[in-house]
Amino acid sequence: MTQNNDITTSMSQRAVPDWQGARRPDHAVLAGDYCQVEPLTRAHFSDLFRAFAADSDGAIWRYLPYGPFADEAAFVRWADDTCFLADPFFYAIIDRTNGQAVGMASYLRINPKAGSIEVGHINFAPALQRRVAATEAMFLMMRNAFDTLGYRRYEWKCDDANGRSKAAASRLGFSAEGVFRQASVNKGLNRDTAWFSIIDSEWPDRRDAFQTWLAADNFDAHGQQKQPLASLRLDRSDLTRSGR
Repeated sequence: MTQNNDITTSMSQRAVPDWQGARRPDHAVLAGDYCQVEPLTRAHFSDLFRAFAADSDGAIWRYLPYGPFADEAAFVRWADDTCFLADPFFYAIIDRTNGQAVGMASYLRINPKAGSIEVGHINFAPALQRRVAATEAMFLMMRNAFDTLGYRRYEWKCDDANGRSKAAASRLGFSAEGVFRQASVNKGLNRDTAWFSIIDSEWPDRRDAFQTWLAADNFDAHGQQKQPLASLRLDRSDLTRSGR
């Protein structure tokens, strides 16, 4: 047992001799084939409010600490107070078929010195849900964090009761790290927070799987995927383990 613990400790404390830190997010636009992820501005507010309003029962706000909003003025007040900070750093997700903002997401808990950054405040309007653009938006933010800004660790956290968010994290290639019990109170309810991450050594495999999944030839004439994202990633890992 002692020997195994020593091996684990030596691996976790491996040298990182060239580490110089990561960069803070800038105002670059992240362009994809299906969507564009661009720093949030007030020009996005009306599109976003209309897109979110299509969720008539308010389900998209259930696990967020804010919303739903009674009217556009209330949404704008919240956004003005919340969405123009350095951390969290908010983006609008633009549908390239019509140029309209249909979702939001942010980087937060941004720690360039440690090389750790989280994706959060994810809110997809009905027009974005279950579409290729939704997956591409997450890929673009992930790629920017690892390949452009130089982060070592990319985090995803959600309410442990939020099964859809946990399933999404798994599908996107995050590894579950555990649950922080009674981490906070949200809208009068206890929140246990589930933690997930991808680290830089895992990113090349995740990136390849995303790129293969997003390729046009992975979709049939009706826009249905031929190979699921998770299977591409697992197939790639199996080949690595078998030495092929």
